[in-house]
Amino acid sequence: MNSPSSDTAFGIKRQVLNVEIYQKQPLKSWNETLVLEFILLGLSDDPHIQEMLFVLFLVIYAVTVLGNVGILLLMMVDSQLHTPMYFFLSNLSYVDLCYSTAVTPKAMANFLSNNKAISFSGCAVQLFSFYLFVSSECFLLVVMAYDRYVAICNPLLYRVIMNREACVLLLSVAYSGGLLLAVSYTACTFSLRFCRYNQINHFFCEMLPLWELSCTDTYTNKVFILVTVTAVGTPACGIILTSYGYIITTILRIPSAEGRSKAFSTCASHITAVSIFFGTIFFMYLRPSSSFSVTQDKVVSVFYTVVIPMLNPLIYCLRNKEVKGAFWKLKSYI
Repeated sequence: MNSPSSDTAFGIKRQVLNVEIYQKQPLKSWNETLVLEFILLGLSDDPHIQEMLFVLFLVIYAVTVLGNVGILLLMMVDSQLHTPMYFFLSNLSYVDLCYSTAVTPKAMANFLSNNKAISFSGCAVQLFSFYLFVSSECFLLVVMAYDRYVAICNPLLYRVIMNREACVLLLSVAYSGGLLLAVSYTACTFSLRFCRYNQINHFFCEMLPLWELSCTDTYTNKVFILVTVTAVGTPACGIILTSYGYIITTILRIPSAEGRSKAFSTCASHITAVSIFFGTIFFMYLRPSSSFSVTQDKVVSVFYTVVIPMLNPLIYCLRNKEVKGAFWKLKSYI
C-alpha cells in the first residue's frame, strides 16, 4: 500500500501536470466559450426612446422603399429613361434598397422586442450583405462619374462608348468589387475568436464593434481595413475628381448660360450623392482612433445605413427634370 505522504506527493504532481497541460492548450480549447449568438444593444435602452426610434426608422424605411422601388418602376416603364445614365441610376436604387433592407428591419424589430439576439450565422450574413451592397454603391458611383464625363466631354461619341456591352461590363466590375470587399471584410471579422462577451454595442452587426468583442489581437485586421479603404477610396475619389475636373472645364467653355446650366444639371444630383456618401464613409473609417466615440459612431452609422438610401432617390427625383417628367406621366396614366 502507498503511504499517505506518497499519495499526497502523487496528487500534487498530478495537479502540476494538469496545470502544465492546461497552459499548453490553445485558447480555443480551454478559455473560449463558443458564441452561438450576439446581443444587439441598439441605440438606447430607454423604452420610450426605442419607441420613438421605431417610428422614425419606419418612416425613413417606408420612404426608402417607395422612392427606390418607384425609380425602378419608372426606368422599366418609360422608354425615354432607357439610357446608360438611368441604367446605372436604377442599379443605384436597387443597391440602396438592398443594403437598407439588410439593416433596418432587424433594427426596428429590436426596438420593440426584449429579445435583441441575432444568431452567429445571421450576424455574418447581415455583415456580408451590408458590405456587399455598400461597397457596390461605392464602385457604382465611380462608374456614374465616368458616364457623366463621357456624356459631357464626348457627347457625339456617348452612344458608341457607353454601349450596352460597356454598361454591362462596368456594372459587373462594380458588383464584383463589392463582392470581393464583402468577402474580405466578412472573413476578416469572423476569422477572429469570440470567447468572452457577445453584446454588440450597436444596432446591427457592424465590423468594428464586433472586433471589440474578440479575444484575439485585431491590430492586423485594423491595418488591413485601413489599407483596403485607402486603396479603394483613393482611386475612386481620384477618378471622380478627375472626371469632374474635365466636366467643369468643358461646361465653362459652353458659350451660353442656358447650355452651361443644362449641362451642370445632369451632374448636380450625382455630385450631391457622391459628396454625402464618400464624406460619411471617410469620416467613419479613416478618422484617428483618438477621436473615436461609440455614440458618434452610432449616429454616423444611422446616417449612412438608413438615411442615405432614402436621400438618393429624393436627390435624383427633385433635381432631375426627366425623372420628374416620367413620374407625372406615369401618374396621369394611373
